Parts: sequence; structure tokens; C-alpha cells
Amino acid sequence: MALHMAVEVVRDSSHSLTSQIQEFIKREIAQGILHPGTRLPSSRRLADDLDVSRSVVVEAYGQLVAEGYLEALQGAGTRVVRHLGGEQPVVPALLEEPGRGGPREGAAHPVRWDLRPSGGNLPAFPRREWLGCYQRVLHRAGPAEHDYPSLAGEADLRLELARCLGRLRGVRTSPAQLMVVAGFAQTLGLMCAVLPVIGIDALAVEDPGHPGQRQFVGESGLRAVPVPVDAEGIDVAALAASGARAVLVTPGHQFPTGVTLSARRREALARWARDVDGWIIEDDYDGGLWYEHGPRPLALQRTDPERVVYAGTASKSLAPGLRLGWLAAPAPMLDLLLRARARQDLGTETLTQLAFAELLRTGLFDRHLRRLNSLGRSRREALEEAVRRHLPGAAVLGRGAGLHAYLQLPRGTDEAALVARAGRRRVLVRGAAPFHAGPGRSAPALVVGHAHLPRTGVAEAVRELAAAARR
Repeated sequence: MALHMAVEVVRDSSHSLTSQIQEFIKREIAQGILHPGTRLPSSRRLADDLDVSRSVVVEAYGQLVAEGYLEALQGAGTRVVRHLGGEQPVVPALLEEPGRGGPREGAAHPVRWDLRPSGGNLPAFPRREWLGCYQRVLHRAGPAEHDYPSLAGEADLRLELARCLGRLRGVRTSPAQLMVVAGFAQTLGLMCAVLPVIGIDALAVEDPGHPGQRQFVGESGLRAVPVPVDAEGIDVAALAASGARAVLVTPGHQFPTGVTLSARRREALARWARDVDGWIIEDDYDGGLWYEHGPRPLALQRTDPERVVYAGTASKSLAPGLRLGWLAAPAPMLDLLLRARARQDLGTETLTQLAFAELLRTGLFDRHLRRLNSLGRSRREALEEAVRRHLPGAAVLGRGAGLHAYLQLPRGTDEAALVARAGRRRVLVRGAAPFHAGPGRSAPALVVGHAHLPRTGVAEAVRELAAAARR
């Protein structure tokens, strides 16, 4: 079972890598981020992920076992010891959703390559693993599993999500602070219902950002306030000047530019939320798809769990048709969200939740992510190589993650004309203009969905784009 874990180390620190790993794991356990019983990656896997010698990790694990933080069981791997805490999920007593998809262009010509970041840009679904998990769940299911679902979500899934989110993303949460929802759209719908209740009538959104989200926020009765994004992520000074007291951000892999919110901006954003008595909605939309070498940035939520509502989804890593998402929120906000949900629906389907919990518990989801990230890395490399070869002056920006890339075009390129000419060459692609709230963007660009294509398809599609650009 190839597990992964988010660990922060600093190579030029006066502290050894071994002691940094030890102290990080101790701190995550003490703060309840790594939960009792959570299985950790093998020493070989963690060493590979951190690009350190295996002996560094072996020594760190050994010391933590000796100190009673971890236990190493024959055939069961290394786990957080179970007697450190052992909370039982609490289900608050207390419910769907508009679509999330953005605008889609039609095509008057037969399509050879669809590079839009929506539609068919989906990874391969793990059919065999999912079927096995579903069958086991169905075999074990009793009367309770066929009754109306819990509004907060199945206890088994919330426990596995707490473990997985703590291990992979460093999210500070517990099963009692998690809610299972029908995709990110429901999270956004619930937040748009709750914010006016606490006196907030505007929601800041990133610019550029998801056009469907801007539209949805406005249609929900809130004022959508665009805030510019630069190479460090959202401009917190501009956010503070906007007067908004709530913001929707994609800090790990900004949509669509792909930039990661800098450490300086993270701290500034957390300060802003405290200063204005506001809220941050963190959309971790990529669902674990991170294929750059080196550690992935941890969740923004961990900087201030009392001010951040963390939202994730299985739409990118599995399939949007499952309508599976989750959110982590502090207790007072979670109570408001559950009350808002009770006016909307009767909860998310039980057996799908339990099958996903089984996928997480058995490590099959980690193995699936590993396959997807290997594929994503291969396609990203093919895209960058093809752009260097066929589109001089263009550049692939942002981090290697998710299902799309941001392709900045040379200044002076007529973005709309290029998109139209590409369509006539049977290549569907999205220009960057629709992702901006206004015309004042810095440079023409394309938002390219690439992870679903074969490597040869990526190269051929870019050649067609280059031919369209030359015309």
C-alpha cells in the first residue's frame, strides 16, 4: 500500500532532517491532525517523497516508536498509537445543489482534441477497486445503512476523511467537525445561505477565477467582489480594500492560473480574517492531484481553523458524477451549515459514502492517486515540451497539479481569434478571458485541460494550436 504524508522540512535548518521529521509528527499528533490509528507511509515511501535518505526516516520513526508516539506492527505498517486519543465521531442532530460547471463553448466542427478544463477532462475511474469496495459494503450493510442518511455524513467516512486529510493535507479537524456534501457546489450553496445570517452580504472571489462560481454567488443574493490574483496568489491588500468580510480562495493550486498562495500571503490572509471578523472558504478542488516533485503545500485551514471553512471534493480524483465532497468547519459554523442543509435536502447517499470510506481505509485511494499523479506528470511534461517546440514565446505557468494548465501566450496574440481558428482545426480550447471578471488582464492565455489525453495527443493538439497561431 503506497501511502503518502505531508511533512514540512527545511534543508538549511540548524536542526537535522531526522529531528525535524520527529518534531513535525509529534506536533501533528499533539494537535489532533494525525489521528489515533492513522497508518503512515513506509520509510522508503516517505524518504522518496521528501527526497531524503531512507535512514533519516527510519531513525525518526524508530525514535517515535521508542517514545510511544507510533507503533510498528508486523504486517500492518507504522501507525499512530491508538491510546493517544481515540475519539468517537459525534453526529450533530439535524441538509442539494446547483451545478458548478462553467461556461462551455459549442463546436461547429467535428472535434479531434478537446482541451477544455471541463467536460471530458476526467481521469480514469478505478472501476475494479470501487466495485470491490461497494460489494464489501453492501455485503456488510444492515438496516441502518438503508435508512435515511445522516445530515453530517456517515460516521465511518468522516473518520477516514479526518485521518486522510490530516495525513495528506495537514487539515486540523476531527470527524465531529466534518460534513459530507454533494460536491463543492453544495458547500458554496450552504455558505451563501449562512453568510447573510451572520451579517455578511458580499463574498470576495479570485480574479481570474471560476466564472460559474462568480455567477452562482450573485444569483444566491450575495455581492460577488472580484479581487486580483498575481504570482503570489490573491492580493490581500486589495481584498482588505474591497470591504468584503468573506472570501473564496484556491490557495494550493489557484484556478485557473495554477499559482500557489505564498507563505507571506497566507499569514496576511489569516490576519485579514481576524481583523475583519471574517471567513475564508478554502476550495481544495484538485483532490490530491499534485505531481510536481517535492512536498505539496499544506492546507491554508491549518493557519486558523476557527476562520477557515475547508472544502474538498472527489470530482477531480474520482468522478463528478459521484457528487461526493466534504467540508471541515469549526463547531458554531458547522451548526449553521447543518441547519441550512436541513432546509435543502436529506443528506448524501449512504452506500456511496461507505464505499468511499472503504477505498480510503484500505489504501486503494492512495494507490489510485499515485497512478493519476504519474499520468498527470507525464502529460504535463509532454505539454511543456510541445509548447517549447511549437509555440515559441508561450509559457506553461503555475504548479504541476490538477487536470489543467495555464498557457500564457505572447503579448499581442489575439486570444479570441486563436480560440476560433483552433476550433476550425478541430481543437476545442478555452481562452483566459472568460475567467476574468473584467477586461483588465495582463496577457492573453489559454486554460488547457490535458491530463485525460495520451502524450501523443497533447503534442498533436499543441501543433494544431501553433498552426492556428501562425495564421
